[in-house]
Amino acid sequence: MRNRGAASTENFVKAGYAVIFLYRRGTCQPYCRSLPDDPFLECFEFPDKTNIQVNASHLEAVKMAVMDQQEAVAEARLIKLPFSTIYEYLQMLRLIATALKDVGPCSMFYLAAAVSDFYVPWKSMTEHKIESGSGPLDIRLAQVPKMLSILRTNWAPEAFCISFKLETDSKILIEKATKALRKYKVHAVVANELSTRKEEVVVVSSNSNVVVRCDREKPESIVEDNLIRLIVDRHSAYIKESHT
Repeated sequence: MRNRGAASTENFVKAGYAVIFLYRRGTCQPYCRSLPDDPFLECFEFPDKTNIQVNASHLEAVKMAVMDQQEAVAEARLIKLPFSTIYEYLQMLRLIATALKDVGPCSMFYLAAAVSDFYVPWKSMTEHKIESGSGPLDIRLAQVPKMLSILRTNWAPEAFCISFKLETDSKILIEKATKALRKYKVHAVVANELSTRKEEVVVVSSNSNVVVRCDREKPESIVEDNLIRLIVDRHSAYIKESHT
């Protein structure tokens, strides 16, 4: 999703949540969406070859990014945990989930993107470097284990859980999202179609399917603004129901 996790994190922090941002190295960071792809090299300049300063064209964006990030961290509302491999991701997800198990319904898992659909199993990896002169290389990939069921049933069974479904064919999107909702017993599935994912999504739940769009009258509006507002309302209702 590239920006979806970062934009959603910003909105969750704004809503008062403390967020653990589990991200693949190299992906977009919270509060950096307005910066160039390589901000370190593009946002700074050496006016006299001794001192470094922010380029005037990026000054406001850099200032806001630094201030918002530092404020979120200082208020203990943002922790960022990077990973590189599927093995790291699954281990970290398990540790986070089990650590939050006692928090119960007040915790939420917002799984904004599939980390990987296929991988090379550990037992299939070679111990040493593969020699280039050994001929053509055939790689057999295995499907990544579906850990969502384990997350829901074992690791954090009382947590509020949101998963995502991305498709290129809008005709099958809602059907597949509904199947995922029932199969994994999550509280909602955010269904998005590849070509329109930045403008609208459909929140599929057992009670209804709600279309969420960005506010087109506001140029700065993004779909995550309204999406997170809806998710927060659903989570609040879930907490209230759990305590009655």
